[in-house]
Amino acid sequence: MATQQQEEFGFGTQIRKSPYFDATVRWGAKGFSVYNHMYIPRDFGNPEQNFWNLVNDAILCDVAVERQVEITGPDAAQFAQLLTPRDLSKCAVGQCKYVLITNADGGILNDPILLRLEENRFWISLADSDILLWAQGVAVNSGLDVTIREPDVSPLQLQGPKSGEIMKALFGDSITDLKYYWLREYDLDGIPLIVSRTGWSSELGYELYLQDGSKGDALWEKIMAAGAPFGLQPGHTSSIRRIEGGMLSYHADMDINTNPYELGLDRLVELDMDADFIGKAALKRIRDAGVTRKQVGLVIDAPALTGPNTRFWMLEKEGQQVGRVTSAVFSPRLEQNIALAMVGAEFAEPGTTFEVALPSGAATATVVETPFFDPKKKIAAS
Repeated sequence: MATQQQEEFGFGTQIRKSPYFDATVRWGAKGFSVYNHMYIPRDFGNPEQNFWNLVNDAILCDVAVERQVEITGPDAAQFAQLLTPRDLSKCAVGQCKYVLITNADGGILNDPILLRLEENRFWISLADSDILLWAQGVAVNSGLDVTIREPDVSPLQLQGPKSGEIMKALFGDSITDLKYYWLREYDLDGIPLIVSRTGWSSELGYELYLQDGSKGDALWEKIMAAGAPFGLQPGHTSSIRRIEGGMLSYHADMDINTNPYELGLDRLVELDMDADFIGKAALKRIRDAGVTRKQVGLVIDAPALTGPNTRFWMLEKEGQQVGRVTSAVFSPRLEQNIALAMVGAEFAEPGTTFEVALPSGAATATVVETPFFDPKKKIAAS
């Protein structure tokens, strides 16, 4: 009897699969999205259960879509600074920084984590946009001696309050010395890794940057085995937790037409440093003129949302459109619909109310302070 060939997931070879793709399917991934031209697992069943797994125990997430742009060469540090308005002069070897990459108009092209692995070797760990092409284009006429490439690097995120115990089981007690936003190199039974105390969850967590894609399946299984006694579950980045934490998502809460001042990210812009960077003159003008819109947090008075928004919901004040909801979700912990929105600057004060056009009908949205939970970010830095 002929055997029936199992049908594979896929839209063709132009959308890349991560080194963990087969493992995530084995472990129950039911749906994928596309991010940086790669598949990313978005569904392991119940998103609310994924949230509780994250905040109570730990989850392992395939985030190989966070592609790395590697900058090397004698002028690597100067080139890295050229890309971002954040002052990198005090970024030590072994340190990570959350940065913005801006264009000549001050618009945000990406909001990655920058890792300094060596004096003249940096990784830019990307959100969803083609910064490899941008950086290579900038390098062409920069006059700087650098090499820009995408290395064979694929991150996993191990996040949640028990992630530290799982990491100790894998790497020993010394891993507890790794400080928030610092990195360290490891060899885990022949698997080459860079490990950082970072993550996109607002929880205690680690990112494991695999430096050999052929070992992806082995690494996934090794972590899941080590985490079994601690309740580790396969998972996906949690929209609930990231919105609770006020964490931004590129293409949703910001894009090329958004500047850092609209997002309240002034701390990531150093206009007074001597070093030049792309967008410096434009950001000076924006700072001096002030912004006409601002990002805010909202609580939406409506029945519990059944999932994150899949389009931007318009906000009205006295019949006039004054902004839009960029990210929204129901938080089972807070028992509220919470959201991030971009509104006219004159409407950004806490307590301001709007009418929001939900798919289910009109509702009232009220401006509140963010983050919605753990406002001082003590959990992630613990």
